Amino acid sequence: MEFEVYGPLRSSTGGKTATVAFEGGTVEEALWCFLDAYPRATQYLLTDDEDPTFRPSVRVVVDGEKVDLDEHLDPDATLTLIPAVQGGRR
Repeated sequence: MEFEVYGPLRSSTGGKTATVAFEGGTVEEALWCFLDAYPRATQYLLTDDEDPTFRPSVRVVVDGEKVDLDEHLDPDATLTLIPAVQGGRR
C-alpha cells in the first residue's frame, strides 16, 4: 500500500511517499502497519495515553475524501496522512 505523508511525518519516512505491506482491511489496520514500518511516526499519530489511540487531529484521506478509521480499505489504495501542524507566531 502507498502512503503519502505531509509535515513532520516526512522526517519519519524519508520522503513524501512510503510503501507498506498491507493485504486489506480497515483504515486503522493500515495505520498500524504504517507505524510498524515507521515507528518514528508514532509521536505524530498517536496520543500519549497509557493506551494510545490515533490523534483526532490527524487527517486521513483516500482519493481526496476524508475517511473514518473503521472504513474498509483496499490494499491498492493510496492513503494520505496529514498530521496537525503547530507553531507560528502569536
